[in-house]
Amino acid sequence: MENQTVQTNTKYRWTILSLVFFATTINYLDRQVISLLKDDYLEPIFGWTESDYANIVVTFQVAYAFGLIGAGFLIDRIGTKLGYAASLLIWSLAAIGHAFAKNTFGFSLARGFLGISEAGNFPSAIKTVAEWFPKKERALATGIFNSGSNIGAIIAPLTVPLIAVTLGWQWAFIITGAIGLIWLFFWFTFYEIPSKHKKLSQEEYDFIHSDDDAETNAKEHEKVKWFSLLQYKQTWAFSILKFFSDPVWWFLLFWLPSFLNKEYGMTKLDLVLPIAVVYTMAMFGSIFGGWLSGYFIKTGMPIYKARKKSLLLFALLALPMLGAQELGKINYWFAIFIIGLVTAAHQAWSANIFTTVSDMFPKKAIGSVVGIGGMMGSIGAVIVAKSAGIILDHYNTIGQIETGYYFLFSFCALSYIIAWFLFHLLVPKMPKVDI
Repeated sequence: MENQTVQTNTKYRWTILSLVFFATTINYLDRQVISLLKDDYLEPIFGWTESDYANIVVTFQVAYAFGLIGAGFLIDRIGTKLGYAASLLIWSLAAIGHAFAKNTFGFSLARGFLGISEAGNFPSAIKTVAEWFPKKERALATGIFNSGSNIGAIIAPLTVPLIAVTLGWQWAFIITGAIGLIWLFFWFTFYEIPSKHKKLSQEEYDFIHSDDDAETNAKEHEKVKWFSLLQYKQTWAFSILKFFSDPVWWFLLFWLPSFLNKEYGMTKLDLVLPIAVVYTMAMFGSIFGGWLSGYFIKTGMPIYKARKKSLLLFALLALPMLGAQELGKINYWFAIFIIGLVTAAHQAWSANIFTTVSDMFPKKAIGSVVGIGGMMGSIGAVIVAKSAGIILDHYNTIGQIETGYYFLFSFCALSYIIAWFLFHLLVPKMPKVDI
């Protein structure tokens, strides 16, 4: 290892993970601002219908899908240090840019720039984890950094309405967007790849690479042609997991405040506690999901069985979504806790499906594969978002919006189990790709 020092720190990888955690927190804080301002500020000012809002959401998701392809490829080419920094810089400026939108088109434009730049977060984060953690710790590390998305979703309802009330809705975008610029200082101060890091001990370096297989350092830095990855069933298996499950998370992220408002009459102040509960449950789900498959591996279970057993459990935990609204008629907290359970299951699911990429692919291809799968997830999210706008507008017009949400909740409940069966059919034992 280059630049070896006499330091004996063997926990530096967790410092790196904290940087990824905070970046993911900022990522979700920035993307959720618009959903919290939608009903009380943006809809009345700009005259949006549910379909108008859906179109803005779709603009973000289409841009995010295309961004994932480019981001994954770019990060595999130029590395995580520069790739992550460039992504976060651009998405912070795009988030601030929402404050200067004067009409629906302006919001769509800002949303498009936000989507294409925010796409760099997960390819960068997953590649960072693969570089800094051995396989037996990667699911837990992924679960921890992925829980940052829930922290962002909790912070948003606690801060955004307050900023909007005291300073105006424009400042909600400006202040939250500016936080990412502070992160860049810490990233450049603390981050470097393990082989070049001056604060990394030889002991920790050896531990990080302790369960690498035949992959050599030289091969890790070889370039992989993006289109060549499409020939592997492992790429499509991961893409299927994302295609069916990502739309659930996106739908809840962008429509949950509106659902609680329109079905239970909650105001912005009423929403704070329920949303905090939902995303706190999701945070614990993310960490538990990462821990569980790692625990199975430590008991001697093969990696593929540990991942699939965990994924099946989390898929089953989404099924109660079918009864969320009926139980919500008794007390809306029943619906909130069920939605919280599903978000927890989703985050646990995500911690494991991201780790399947590093299980099945060498490090040099991880960014690109995550980008391809993320693009498929965004395509699924676009389909669901557009459908949600049409369905909710229709049922809202006839005074039965709860029926529209029932159809959408049914999809949320069943999508994970469908994805699991298709994944199992494609890669029964998750064989490693030899590139």
